[in-house]
Amino acid sequence: MAVPDYLQDTTKDFARQATAAYSAPINTDVFMGKQFVAGMDPAQTTAYNMAMQGVGSYQPYLQAAQAAQQAAAGTISGLGALTGPMTAAQQAAYTSPYQSQVIDETLRQYDLSRQGGMQDIKDAAVSSGNFGGGREGAMLGQYQGDTLANRAGIRSNLLQQGYMDAQNRRAQDFASQQQLANMQGAWGNAQLGLSDFARKGMGQDIAALGGVGALQQGYNQALLSADQQAKQTAAYEPYGRLSQYGSALTGLGGGMAGAQYETPAASNPWQSALSTALGIGGLYAKMPWA
Repeated sequence: MAVPDYLQDTTKDFARQATAAYSAPINTDVFMGKQFVAGMDPAQTTAYNMAMQGVGSYQPYLQAAQAAQQAAAGTISGLGALTGPMTAAQQAAYTSPYQSQVIDETLRQYDLSRQGGMQDIKDAAVSSGNFGGGREGAMLGQYQGDTLANRAGIRSNLLQQGYMDAQNRRAQDFASQQQLANMQGAWGNAQLGLSDFARKGMGQDIAALGGVGALQQGYNQALLSADQQAKQTAAYEPYGRLSQYGSALTGLGGGMAGAQYETPAASNPWQSALSTALGIGGLYAKMPWA
């Protein structure tokens, strides 16, 4: 189609602009690349570092709990030996080391106290003229018999008292060991509780920091996306302008205008970034430590 004379200069101008615009490649680095991706917010970095440092931080509590539970189990297993009839070895272990000396001294003092009674019998026999007689012998024999019987009774009572004392000491040892086992078990449970508390407390901090940081990162991403769209629009602006210019010239020349150039559709930067931020923030709350 011939170009009217009155459009010759305008058409040449359009051709020059179109040639300049379409011959030069678009520098996509201006509006594409990682410079338009928002980095992690400091709160997210803190949350990340806490998560990395917190991995396995509960192990000392678990190890302490296991050690306490094992100690409690060992203590409980030893309680069986403190039940039932007391063995000779246990009696010796729970009997006072001074019992034999106490018994010996008690019997010695008793023997000394009985010597005076024998002398009284002899003196009475002399006074009554029965010294060396059968009556004196009978009285001395009875006295010595009573002495031996009482002596045996004293010794038996002392041994029985020592046995009962050993029984009481063994019972006290049983109660002490049982209390120790309970304390060891309670300590182990406390360590498990501290482990769970530390893990959950750390998880809540990480989730809070991660959520706040994700929102801030989303805001920063919205700003970068807006800048990116502005630069992309500026880069493609000449093509849209030339397309309209060319369509107008075609219409003026009596021809049929071609399809209009369409600028790439722009999205809502804040809406997209917010959706991403909320998704990332939700991930922190779903982590196993939270």
